Amino acid sequence: MDKNVGIEKILITQEQIAARIKEIASQLDKDYAGKKPVCICILKGSFLFFADLVREMKIPLFVDFISVTTDGGLVPGKIKFLKDLQSNIKGKHVLLIEDILDSGSTLYALKKQLEEREPASVKIVTLLDKKARRDAPVTSDYTLFNVDDVFTVGYGLDYAGEYRNLPYIGCLGFTL
Repeated sequence: MDKNVGIEKILITQEQIAARIKEIASQLDKDYAGKKPVCICILKGSFLFFADLVREMKIPLFVDFISVTTDGGLVPGKIKFLKDLQSNIKGKHVLLIEDILDSGSTLYALKKQLEEREPASVKIVTLLDKKARRDAPVTSDYTLFNVDDVFTVGYGLDYAGEYRNLPYIGCLGFTL
């Protein structure tokens, strides 16, 4: 099966992604010089973005991985850890690296829970920011691209487990 089946339009090319990653990595290098941040990959969607971003960063850093899920929307702000950090983040600078900031409810709850572990700081880096869908008081500190309210796939983002391996970000033939 052709992996491009169902893609209505390419929104962001592979080249555009690579260029913005270099820019953001350079900014992070400046902002975190001498701080050795803990870069946290929020699984699964951000794994490609995370790998490319930390490879472009030149400063010393630590990496860790986390996976969370919401409680089916039944309890607002409630998340469950599927995979917790292995690092102790107390007193450290944390960069939460996420694929897409959509409604923001999960990311807001995650940030609040991590802040309870007393890091020096917690900042959010997102590949995509979909502001039209925001319902939680959370913002990205570093955003590569703002996107409209369309269903995006590719470069780690999926639909029913498919399309993660696309080297670009596209939209499917429907809106939310």
